[in-house]
Amino acid sequence: MDVQSAIEEIEGHIRRTNDRRMYERLQSIHLWLLRVPVKQIAQMLCRSDRTIRAYIRAYKDSGFEGLEIKYAPGKSCRLTAEQRDELKQVIISQVPADVGFPAKFNWTLQIIAQYIDRVYGFQYSLRGVSKLMERMNMSYTRPTYTLAAADPQKQQAFVEDTFPAIKRG
Repeated sequence: MDVQSAIEEIEGHIRRTNDRRMYERLQSIHLWLLRVPVKQIAQMLCRSDRTIRAYIRAYKDSGFEGLEIKYAPGKSCRLTAEQRDELKQVIISQVPADVGFPAKFNWTLQIIAQYIDRVYGFQYSLRGVSKLMERMNMSYTRPTYTLAAADPQKQQAFVEDTFPAIKRG
């Protein structure tokens, strides 16, 4: 492939991309094909020479596929598989009050983070707990009141106290 057709192809990719990071990579290759020095490209894009050279090397080795953004897997999970299984069972089978949290009827990300810190000694951010729940195939929704664990007599007293004027009939 000659340089002119490569430039035209890259310009087409630049016009079609919506990803800012990919745009930057394509732009660096475009400038390199136009014979702009690497140091100047690095200055223009506020990147290091090393980064620009890595883009060029990836393009030379694999073409546009080499420029595709590969997402980092992130930090490895600090809990072992056994600990995750144990945590999942606690969340499924118990309410927070059962494990020492005051008057909480539903698990929240905050409570799960506190529980992990207390039991396993690892501090997680709310986002980290959310990702952990995803990896454990558990979905998170806002807590809602569940009637299954409620005391029927207390429910009846609450209804009578709250809605005394309502007559059934």
